[in-house]
Amino acid sequence: MSRLSNNRIRRQLDEAEGYLLLDLPARALEILNSRPDWANLQFEASLLKGEALRGLERYREALKPLELAAALRPADARVALALGWCYKRTNRLAQAIDSLERVLREHPLEPLLHYNLACYWSLAGNAPRAIEELTTALELDPEMRERVALESDFDRLRGNPDFERIVLGRAPA
Repeated sequence: MSRLSNNRIRRQLDEAEGYLLLDLPARALEILNSRPDWANLQFEASLLKGEALRGLERYREALKPLELAAALRPADARVALALGWCYKRTNRLAQAIDSLERVLREHPLEPLLHYNLACYWSLAGNAPRAIEELTTALELDPEMRERVALESDFDRLRGNPDFERIVLGRAPA
């Protein structure tokens, strides 16, 4: 592939990513669907297409490009987070948990991975694992504590003394 052609493809992907940043996923998807092949930028195109479909709340459709992106770069945290989001919303909670746990081995200090895992474990009814992951997320990024109050995924944990203690940031009594 010529350098000129590769630059053109890169510009198209940058344009699609720009539309996603502007919260215009439908426009991004138009660009991403304009080519049958993204040559050596398949990972980037797959990730962006998955994100565009996710932005349009077409979670089931988003899984195919996101799974391709995960196959191309299994340790990519962005892909794992997007996959987890879509798996959760397509009632595949075990796969959401699995996708994050696999990537967590490569990114143990990524608070958003721990936070989302806490959400998924809470939904799965495993309070100890949810609290463990949430504790880690809040240790890594204390500002995440602000999200917890509005997070419906933690409704099952509300009233649990261990959950309330870590959310309020208090040491055990």
